[in-house]
Amino acid sequence: MRSWGTLTAVCLGTFMLLLDVTIVVVALPDMAASLHASLGDLQWVVDGYALALAALLLGAGAAADILGRRRVHVAGVVLFAVASLLCGISTGPAVLVAARALQGVGAAAMLATTLPLLGSVYRDRQRSVALGVWGAVSGGAAAVGPVLGGLLTEGPGWRWIFFVNLPVSVVEVWLTLRAVPESRGPRGMRVDWAGMATFAGFGGGVTYAVVRAGEDGWTSPAALTAFGCAALALVLFVVVERRSAHPLLDLALLRRPAFVGVMLGAFAFNGVAFGVTPYLSIWMQTMLGMSPVRGGLTLLPMTVAAMLVAVLVGRLLHGVPARLTIGGGLLLIGTGNLCQAVLDAGASWTALVPGFVLVGVGTGFVGPTVAGAALAAVPPERAGMAGGAVNTVRQLGYALGVAVLGTVLTSRMTGTLPGGAAHALAGGGAGALRGGFPERTLRDAFASGLNGALVVAGLAGTVAGVLVLLLVRADRPAQRKGSGADAEKAEAGKAAPAHR
Repeated sequence: MRSWGTLTAVCLGTFMLLLDVTIVVVALPDMAASLHASLGDLQWVVDGYALALAALLLGAGAAADILGRRRVHVAGVVLFAVASLLCGISTGPAVLVAARALQGVGAAAMLATTLPLLGSVYRDRQRSVALGVWGAVSGGAAAVGPVLGGLLTEGPGWRWIFFVNLPVSVVEVWLTLRAVPESRGPRGMRVDWAGMATFAGFGGGVTYAVVRAGEDGWTSPAALTAFGCAALALVLFVVVERRSAHPLLDLALLRRPAFVGVMLGAFAFNGVAFGVTPYLSIWMQTMLGMSPVRGGLTLLPMTVAAMLVAVLVGRLLHGVPARLTIGGGLLLIGTGNLCQAVLDAGASWTALVPGFVLVGVGTGFVGPTVAGAALAAVPPERAGMAGGAVNTVRQLGYALGVAVLGTVLTSRMTGTLPGGAAHALAGGGAGALRGGFPERTLRDAFASGLNGALVVAGLAGTVAGVLVLLLVRADRPAQRKGSGADAEKAEAGKAAPAHR
């Protein structure tokens, strides 16, 4: 490589922002006890970050093409650091959720500029090496997150999972300004502000509606109002995109079955693979009495399997149709979730291991191929838009997955424990309820809720896998430009021309 500076800077920022998707998982019980947070509050601690990231990702990429990618990336890192500080000093759940959303805004600016910055510096074989390293770092962040989160939570405390971002951000800003050249997109581009606003309204509205439905019921006025506002925002988004000269998403792409299939697969992927993980972490620590470190280590069968399979997919399955890797991977993930739905009052975490491994194997198939499949399903001139869209729907799918599965969990628990006991359990741990409920009753209720959430995730993954197999076929752009990872590498530079 002629210069490792740009690659190091981009990978450091990517690792930090993706780490914050998973690092909070094992800290949720400690956060709940410290801030007196309910299950709904914990859902928003996870979802606030993912939703802001999803809502602003496409718009941040367009803004970076105009303002300068390095400039927007650095601004995102600074905002991310400030938000991390606010997360660390939060005195209540509302402040923490707001700070997490602000973190997501900064993360969107960072993630939207990563591949264009790499594409502006590296060419040919160097670009292939750079994208390979970047992909490995992205996968490593998911694996390291729960373990690092457990170490920090059990050591100096949960607030340090945010404070640790501060020195890393300083290094990231210094390295980016020193080693990364500025680059911009083609002249004449515009930012679709109206599209950004309406899409954010849809994503936030539907997620809020699901969370409220879990707390107040699906027919409650708050939930119905939120669903109505989300539907209105979606309609406005469609109208805006059809009239915009520079839309966030060209709606004509939705006439392509292959593109629709990939988007459905990407949307389902993060939600069904990782949406139950926060609640499994709460169960392990509050019901099984695990420490944060041990709770993080229990997720290693899934993350290690995902990383090993991802490496094998890249080396041995080159040229295999994306419909098989994505569709088959989602079927494995769905099956893995169903295999985990065997919990009862006496269950141990080891009952989850077979399902964890299946989910990890499926993740290893889907993760490395879904972006390349999106690029191969569209004309070359829409490659940048397709790449941004697939990352957006993945984050939105994760946010909605956490919300929907949390609602299922709550509904099943409240069917067993009366009087809002499920929320008290999430907010104060098992000890908060022992005065009125036996230990076995609490464990049975939580296990029942988890089983319900896992079944829903398993069925959703299975349905998504079947739809991908039916919709995604050999695509003409893929035959011209290459498929899978090759398409992703070949088109990365099209959205990121050489810097000026």
